[in-house]
Amino acid sequence: MDPTQMNVMEQLFYYYAQNGSYVWSQFFRHFLMSIYGVLFAAVIAIPIGFWISRHRKLAGWVMGAANVLQTVPSLAMLSIVMLAFGLGSTTVVITIFFYSLLPILKNTYAGVRSVDDSLLDTGKGMGMTKGQVTLMIELPLALSVIMGGIRNALVVGIGIGAIGTFIGAGGLGDIIARGVNATNGGAIILAGAIPTALMAVIADIVLGLIEKRLDPTQTKRFFESKTVAPKK
Repeated sequence: MDPTQMNVMEQLFYYYAQNGSYVWSQFFRHFLMSIYGVLFAAVIAIPIGFWISRHRKLAGWVMGAANVLQTVPSLAMLSIVMLAFGLGSTTVVITIFFYSLLPILKNTYAGVRSVDDSLLDTGKGMGMTKGQVTLMIELPLALSVIMGGIRNALVVGIGIGAIGTFIGAGGLGDIIARGVNATNGGAIILAGAIPTALMAVIADIVLGLIEKRLDPTQTKRFFESKTVAPKK
């Protein structure tokens, strides 16, 4: 059958049948760019979030700097990063890294600040060092909130990754761009847009489930059981 005589949905399935391996390769390329950017941001933002939770006077300045990065339009940020790192996927990963800093940083700060001071005092009373208090009390109790920030960052990063096509980074944005440039490219646009949306939805659901699994209740109960009630 002549593809030009098909409706949009038929053209969409025809495109997938003819270009399935190409779509899958771009899907995984897009996902890897997104996940690398978020992971690198987590490595930087989580320790900084813990640090500013102990230096509250600096928290506003650090958050403000991250907010400034967030206000820069994604295409403009991509162009700025490109000047330093050139064309390709590295520029997209770094751009996603910058946009992922704020949600992870804010959630880490909020999660650590939400830990009850009495639980920290209990840990210290048990002879824990500062590092042990951080790893055994603060981190487990704040982890679900931190995961919420990572979840938001990844969903945003997947959307930003689509513009990587403009600098030759590949990804599903390439398919969307081909559809935009084609005469009757509605089906090709959908062929790139649908997997992008599915990737974001699946990532949100999976990380949401992980976030729920990281329930800090058991850790909190353990240290609350060690807290000695004051005598009347």
